[in-house]
Amino acid sequence: MADVLSIDLHTHILPPEWPDLKSASGYGGWVDLEKTGPGCGRLVIDGKHFRDICSRSWDPATRLAECDEHLVRTQVLSTVPVMFNYWAQPRDCLSFSRYLNEHIASVVAAHPGRFEGLGTVPMQDPELAIGELERCVRELGLRGVEIGSHVNSWNLDAEELTPFFAAAESLGAAIFVHPWEMMGRNEMPRHWLPWLVGMPAETARAACSLVFGGVLERFPRLRVALAHGGGSFPFTLGRIDHGHRVRPDLCATVIEKSPSRYLDRLYVDSLVHDAKALRYLVELLGAERIALGSDYPFPLGEHVPGSLVRSMTDLTDLQKARILRGTAEEFLGIASSAAARADAAEVHRG
Repeated sequence: MADVLSIDLHTHILPPEWPDLKSASGYGGWVDLEKTGPGCGRLVIDGKHFRDICSRSWDPATRLAECDEHLVRTQVLSTVPVMFNYWAQPRDCLSFSRYLNEHIASVVAAHPGRFEGLGTVPMQDPELAIGELERCVRELGLRGVEIGSHVNSWNLDAEELTPFFAAAESLGAAIFVHPWEMMGRNEMPRHWLPWLVGMPAETARAACSLVFGGVLERFPRLRVALAHGGGSFPFTLGRIDHGHRVRPDLCATVIEKSPSRYLDRLYVDSLVHDAKALRYLVELLGAERIALGSDYPFPLGEHVPGSLVRSMTDLTDLQKARILRGTAEEFLGIASSAAARADAAEVHRG
């Protein structure tokens, strides 16, 4: 499998510059980019440092050189979650989302086959979100959208979001769920715990909301992928199933089937940093539900995309090929459905 060219489902990109959003909107809270030197910059929010970044975050040439080095044929581009801006006034969020989406679409168009794109939409206003989702898919040629693990006070099973998921299913748009605004972040500011503890919990929150809230039941053709190997959801599934059994008054108010019966409705990326964890995901979900994801270009990502998958001698060549490329093709709608189903069946038998 050393020569398999992969698709990296989970990478983030920013424009090299963007407007002064505070001046445009009349209020603060927006992310600004300050260039601090050649190929270097930092993200700041109301003058407060948020994150250092470099040209890998905005320069396609830099990205492509590293892709070639690491046998990545295609990066799937999505914005950095701090740019979701669900807190902002909906139409201001829409305006900036359109700017970000047009940037991603321009990078995809300039490098056919090397990049695919996922947009961002103002989820705090589902009607506006649907309109921008339609534009992303029908006009910009993006494969779907990246959304947060919750939207302000709404979990993903909120009634207000039902029309959005209906529209995504109808459009055949892929939905990539990324954790953000982590629960408990104010109570655990030290040791990077919001990223190490909060992010996995946020993804489990999203998965449980989609399952228990009946979103996956109501929309059987909706394609949803969870970042970071599904966070803590796969690894606490026994507890989740048990809760469904012993407290149906709380957990089975919408769905009758056990949560584990919905595993074939969810995709996850491979970003778990541990062979034992990835082996468990393959056993639990099958390689046909796992896609390579590196979180490029950030430190918590896999620095050589696909290196963990390629290193695992107990995975078959078919399983590796599926994780490195085939699952992402199916999730994004690149492969024909018939070919994808045949591939998935063969991997499952393998």
